[in-house]
Order: sequence, then C-alpha cells, then structure tokens
Amino acid sequence: MIHPEQRPPADLLAGIRVLDLTNILSGPYATYQMALLGAEVIKVENPKDGDLARKLGASPALNAQLMGTSFLAQNAGKLSVTVDLKHPEGKALFRDLVASADVLVENFRPGVMERLGFSYEALREANPSLVYCAISGFGQNGPLAGNPAYDQIVQGMSGVMSITGDAQTAPLRVGYPLCDTLGGMAAAFAVVSALVKRGRTGEGAFIDLSMLDATLSAMGWAVSNYLIAGVEAKPIGNQNMTAAPSGAFRCADAQINIAANKQEQFEKLCELVGRPDLATDPRFAERETRKGNRAAINAELEKALATRTALEWETLLNAHGIPAGRILTVPEILAHPQIAARDLVQELDVPDADFGVKVVRAGFDLADSQPTARCAPPWLGQHNDAIYGKLGHDEAALARLKAAGAI
Repeated sequence: MIHPEQRPPADLLAGIRVLDLTNILSGPYATYQMALLGAEVIKVENPKDGDLARKLGASPALNAQLMGTSFLAQNAGKLSVTVDLKHPEGKALFRDLVASADVLVENFRPGVMERLGFSYEALREANPSLVYCAISGFGQNGPLAGNPAYDQIVQGMSGVMSITGDAQTAPLRVGYPLCDTLGGMAAAFAVVSALVKRGRTGEGAFIDLSMLDATLSAMGWAVSNYLIAGVEAKPIGNQNMTAAPSGAFRCADAQINIAANKQEQFEKLCELVGRPDLATDPRFAERETRKGNRAAINAELEKALATRTALEWETLLNAHGIPAGRILTVPEILAHPQIAARDLVQELDVPDADFGVKVVRAGFDLADSQPTARCAPPWLGQHNDAIYGKLGHDEAALARLKAAGAI
C-alpha cells in the first residue's frame, strides 16, 4: 500500500462530465462523490444566488459571500456556471451543455424539469446516451410524489424517528441529515452503475431516486424483522436490540460503547472487568436470558466499569477482541490519530478569498490513488467563461448573454 500522501488523485470517473442541477444536500453529496473520483462536475446554478446551501451554515460572513459552510462541505472539486432555465437564450445554452454531458443530476420536485422543457425524453433526443438521475423525496410516482420534502420530513415518515431515542424521548430526529445523505449515496451508486451499462451498450438511463425508498432500503433489520417475522422495532436508546450486553455504558469519566455480541466476548468481558461470576449467573449465562435481563447486566457492568476511564477500557477491551469505542464529539473524532492516518480531511485554498476550507474525502480508499477534490468549492458562476467558451461562445457573446439575464 502506497502512503496516502504519495498517491495521485483517483481517476475512476475521469472523462465523465456531470451536470449538477441540485441544491442543499442529497444531490450535491451524490455529485461530490463523483468529483472525488475524477469526474468533471459542473454545478448549473441560477444566476441570482445559486444553490440554496450557499446561504446556509454556521458562519454569517460566509453565508453573505454565498459560500456558506453547508455549501463548502459538499461542493469541492466542482465547477460552477450560471444559467436562467426560464430564459429563451438560457434554455438554448443549457441544451448545448446537455449535449456535451454524460450525466445530469437534479433534485427538483417532480414535474419541474418537464415544465421547463427539459424532461428526460426531451433531453434524450439531444443526447441519447445521457444518464439522467432525478432525486426527490418520494419518487416520481405515487400519492406523495408531488409533496415537498426535506430530510426531517423523510426521517419522520420512514420510521427512522420512531425507533430513535428511548421510550421517553422517541420519536427523535437523527442528529444529522441522514435521509439526504442516504439518498445521495444511493444516487451516486445508481449513476455509476448506469455508466457501467452504458459502457457496454451505449444506452443512457433514467434513474428515479426516492429518498424515502433509499432510507427504507438502508434500515435493515428494523424493516426485515417486521416484514418477515412480524416484530415491530421499538426505540431502545443506546442499546443494541440483537444482543446484550451491547450498547453505551458509563465509565469513570465518560461513556463507552461495548458490543459483546458473541458468547466468548461476553465471557471475556466478565473476566476483564473482574466479575467472572456474571458469566455463570443464570440470568446472564445465555444470549436470550441476557437480553431479557438487559437492565440487570448493564447495571452490574457499570459498577465495574466505573473503576477506570473510558480510554483505559477501550484499550483493554479491544486488545482482547471485544469491540469497544468511546463516545466522542465531532471535534474529538476529527482530532483522532485514526483520521490523520487515513488522510481523510483535505485542505484547500479558495481563490480570491481570505479563507481556506477543510473537507472530508470519500468513505473509502484505493491502493494506487486517493479520492480527492481537485479544486476548492466554486464561487457562483466562476467558470462561465471557461465552460461556455468551450461550447463556442466568445467573450462578446457571453457579455450579451449576461446583460440579457440568461446567465
């Protein structure tokens, strides 16, 4: 394995042009994954203020510059052009862009692109090999198709909130935009899969990506236990419904997650905490009896765990094959040596700015290359001249289009 710092940027999608018409998170996250793998991703934004995420984030100063942290997090490695899709000349310019593209990703409400004259059928006439991905909250058909949807709406309707928290706190929202992210991840996978087929057949594809569907697909046992066994998932807080002891436990200074899911792990845990008697106690000796006496075994373990810090227990338990990890804050995990060893955070200079940005790369690595953003997140319309110039529009033509409000 080559050291991360010595590997070149990944080029698995080199030569693929992606038009990113998306806003906020699900779509931008999907196309960010493609940019990290070498695709040329062009954000196609409205001329006034672009992606709404440009105004969102923890820094009011960056929001005012249309470079909000919500935008910066998902748009490194992309280019930006502006175009008014309602303007006649903007429409013609966009068709030229589509003719040059391999992929188009949008997350408008179903029907919006069709009303603009840019349905998949219409664009396929200009570009038969186009892979078109439409991301929406509920998909292109069904009784909910026309409903607007943000992440929290989907979290609630999918059942995620109903099983998050415990009996006192559920329903509870997951602490980050889970459904947006799952939708974006599924979209990226679907687009790349369609490109593989296109490589064999030359045929484009239409992808109807539903955030609700993607979330249910990712819910695993919570869904399958009901579909197959008729058992409804319940909110049990920081505990693992499939095993005990498995969940969060208090130590001398902080909390730790311990997953002693196998019998041998449970027995070793009892030995390491100085309570070998727990392994032979009739209440805890077998997997199912432990689950039935979860509160009791947890209480006994927490008495023993209170003798050391979470870090001490994490080190000891992992050394003996028992999965354990402290419950960390976001700053704590970002400062962890593991993140540094993986070279997960990339630092980028923003041109013509008094700030730089740090972004998180992809959640996987490659032996000979590294998923990497080739450039900083773009200013709104930063690449109009370069992209439109290559389509045959000279400086005078671009000035006229700008004056007309088309770009």
